[in-house]
This record gives sequence, C-alpha cells and structure tokens, in this order.
Amino acid sequence: GLRPVNGDFVSNGLKLYRHTARPVGRDERTTAVIMCHGFPIGPLDARQSASTFPELMDRIASELGWTAMTFTFRGCGKSEGDFSLQGWVDDLRRAIDVVVEETDPLGVWLVGTNTGGSIALCVGAEDERVRGAALLGARTDFEDWAEQPRRFLEHAREIGAVRTLKFPPNLDEWGREFQRFRPLDAARRFAPKDLLVM
Repeated sequence: GLRPVNGDFVSNGLKLYRHTARPVGRDERTTAVIMCHGFPIGPLDARQSASTFPELMDRIASELGWTAMTFTFRGCGKSEGDFSLQGWVDDLRRAIDVVVEETDPLGVWLVGTNTGGSIALCVGAEDERVRGAALLGARTDFEDWAEQPRRFLEHAREIGAVRTLKFPPNLDEWGREFQRFRPLDAARRFAPKDLLVM
C-alpha cells in the first residue's frame, strides 16, 4: 500500500507540480528518492515531462518502502515559469527541502535523466543531505548551449519550455548559467558518495 500526495510546492514564487508516494503502515523513518526529468525533446515532451514518473514513484514506495517524489521543473508540464539552468537548480534544492520537511528521511537519493541527471549531480555535490545519485544519460557539460544562447533560447521557446515573452530579462546572464554549472567538476566533489552513471 502507499499514500500518494499529489499537489505542488513553491520554488522562487513559482508553483511546481509534484507527486509523492509514501509507504503505508511504516512509521519509522525511511529513505527518500527524488526523480528529476530531463530537458524536453519537443513540444509534446515539454507538456508531458515526467508524466510516467508518478507510476514509478508509486512502485518504489510500495516495493522498496521508500518515500519517492517526482516533480516537473519550471517551464515543463503544468509547472509555472520558464526554463533557466539556475532556476532548475533552485527547483531541485527546494524539492529536497520539501521532502526533508515532510518526511524527515534517513537520507535523500537523486535519480536523474539527461539534464535532470546533470542538475542532480551539481546539487547533490553541495548538499550533505544527499547520500547518492543515479544518472541516466546525463550531460557532462552545457557548452553547446553556452556557445549559442540566443539560438538555444529560440529552441526553448519553440518547444514551450520558455513561455513568457520578455523572458529572460537578461540574455547574457541566462547564457552564463550554462558555464556556471559543470557536472564533470561536480562529479569530483560528489565523492565519496555513491554515484551510478549509465
């Protein structure tokens, strides 16, 4: 059995949608896992980001007895806001806060696909509550986005991850974020925590 919590949490004033599954009949503290989706491949994917993840969270909760949460980053799914790398980092930091406040877990594990895996690495390297991470096809860097920020912004608009007309307020600053976060460097700082890379 499990108790799903569907709803949202707020990150930098933006409402982000989430699904949390908790094992039923267990009052003792348990481990928590947070699943982070990747950057959308196309418009349909931007709207449906992480749509199959709630089912997986339910399975993790019922079969492993862990608390399991997934959410959609700003600019994806039904979550508010527009994509920025710093924004996604802030969103994951906030998601960890929420899981810790709600369930007081023994530790938090992060699972991420693609860009979500890279963000999990960058955030996890700086957060002592994170015990380990599993990355599926994570990017080692964001150099290709950094080289052509205007072109990448157009792409993000086309697929619906940037929806606000006047966003970003400063293109240069938005573009610099792609160089600020370096997953490969974060991997070195992540040690000696457990890290699975696929």
